[in-house]
Amino acid sequence: MAGEKILVVDDEQSMTQYLGIVLRKEGFEVITANGGREGLERAKTDAPDVVITDIKMPGMDGIQLLQSIKKHDPAIPVVIMTAYASQQSAIDAVNMGAFQYLIKNAKNDEIKLVVRNALEMRRVRQENQYLKRELKRGHDGKTIIGTSEEMIRVFKMVEKVADSDATIMIQGESGTGKELIAKEIHYGSRRVNGPFVSINCGAIPRDLLESNLFGHVKGSFTGAVRDSSGLFQVAEGGTFFLDEVGEMPLATQVKLLRALQEREIIPVGGTQPIKIDCRLVAATNADLEREVGEGRFRADLYYRLNVIPVRLPSLRQRREDIPLLVDHFLRRHAGDGTPKSISKDTLDILMKYDWPGNVRELENVIERAVILDETGRLEPADLPDKIRLGPSQRGSLIIESPTLTLEELEREYILKVLHATRWQKKKASEILGINASTLYRKLIAYGVEKPGGRDMEDDEEMSAGEQNAA
Repeated sequence: MAGEKILVVDDEQSMTQYLGIVLRKEGFEVITANGGREGLERAKTDAPDVVITDIKMPGMDGIQLLQSIKKHDPAIPVVIMTAYASQQSAIDAVNMGAFQYLIKNAKNDEIKLVVRNALEMRRVRQENQYLKRELKRGHDGKTIIGTSEEMIRVFKMVEKVADSDATIMIQGESGTGKELIAKEIHYGSRRVNGPFVSINCGAIPRDLLESNLFGHVKGSFTGAVRDSSGLFQVAEGGTFFLDEVGEMPLATQVKLLRALQEREIIPVGGTQPIKIDCRLVAATNADLEREVGEGRFRADLYYRLNVIPVRLPSLRQRREDIPLLVDHFLRRHAGDGTPKSISKDTLDILMKYDWPGNVRELENVIERAVILDETGRLEPADLPDKIRLGPSQRGSLIIESPTLTLEELEREYILKVLHATRWQKKKASEILGINASTLYRKLIAYGVEKPGGRDMEDDEEMSAGEQNAA
């Protein structure tokens, strides 16, 4: 209990001194302010655990201070002090969110008890927020995985900025996990109990995007048969994730800039502004600085969005995370069964691929392989052709051996395909784009045999007709 911070606000200096003496004797750190406006500033800068304020003060009174503090941080308990226990304004204050009210001539023990109770309530709320946050994380199957230096930097940045209300810009290629990072920011913030709302600006028709963001009034356009709230209002008290913000039309950018500056929106067809209270996290896979230079994105909006930039690395920039991600996806897509394993050769192929679709592409590949595999162990043949026999692998034959003849290159390529398909000749012929009999003739011409000799299963791959054609 000792060391917790109490803010005392009263225009009478004698009252702030008296309460300061009483509370400091209990081991609390006490901050004082001589009016409502000063008290609000101290509440914002010093982050007190409890606020005690007089109800009647010149300028900003106790009720106005209560409302402003609750808007800044709803979790701070505010105790209202009044001259009379039956004063209606004190009762109203409790109905508006004050923790309790005290009469000014209350005994010291009563003051201490109210403060202890307020602190206990704050502790319980914080614990509940933490548990809810962990519960949401536990039930969210999708989470950010990575132990590389690049991802550790991202995690540290998220931890630093999550609890602020500053606008954040997440930059990264498609499939790097920008929405997952936005959710981590939301779950780590004081807005965790509010909604997480997201919209992809590139997925909404341009003429409907503005209505989706800001809402519309009845009759504002064809089909607007009733008033409708925009997503800024739906996200009230929470986090609004604006994905692919670079796809937003210039006209809508103007309205978004106003919403960020004034913290209010005007619905399509409306005239009255509506106050909003949500934290904005934007994301893009475009180079917005270049977009600004070419006149496709407003410079003033860019700087307003880019208050805290968070850059996500591509998967090829953190290849050391691939084995960890593969293991994670194998477990996720195992359902209720035992996760499948993966061979070293298969993992080596995954490590060498450039992953233009990043983590999203990797998960899709693993999910496909898990579904198609029948052995319980993922082998190279379970991977898509473009990954197993991608341009980088085919090109390496020429780069490594630039003096090979065309026939030698063909022989090497056929061997690679056979190895990747575990010497299933029919499957290899499909990948090579030739019929099985042609492959059979080429193997004879090149003197190629399966390592360890040919077995009955190999011969049975060829139909009698194919053998005769050979």
